[in-house]
Amino acid sequence: MKIYMVSACLLGLSTRYDGKSKKNAKVVELCKENICIPFCPEQLGGLSTPRPPCYFVGGEGRDVLAGRAKIVEKESGQDRTMNFLKGAEESLLIAKLTRPDAIILKDGSPSCGVNRIDLKGKKTEGCGVTCALLKKEGYRVKSYG
Repeated sequence: MKIYMVSACLLGLSTRYDGKSKKNAKVVELCKENICIPFCPEQLGGLSTPRPPCYFVGGEGRDVLAGRAKIVEKESGQDRTMNFLKGAEESLLIAKLTRPDAIILKDGSPSCGVNRIDLKGKKTEGCGVTCALLKKEGYRVKSYG
């Protein structure tokens, strides 16, 4: 039996910015035979559900960690970088406590994106803040969704 940390929305929890989930049958099936720890970095960072959608300005997750980019709300432009950084740090703490074999994230998210993100309103290659921090710390990260 393996241990996985999993983006909560992939397990059917309504944690996405729009208050919905992105339930993934493969991930749910995987969790029937393994230990899965659901988490949502954006909620851990203090953001509500639902919440305004956000996107990157000036780079992607690695750039946010380095202080070269930020994350803002699409409509208002309000800076939410600190929320995303806090959520990434809290997610890292969970990983350190649980020592998962892998972490399964929802692609496309400003926190969990593994291969793609939203940069100034355009889908582009890159990773989210939480993904970037977990990878930097040596965790194995996979994407679904």
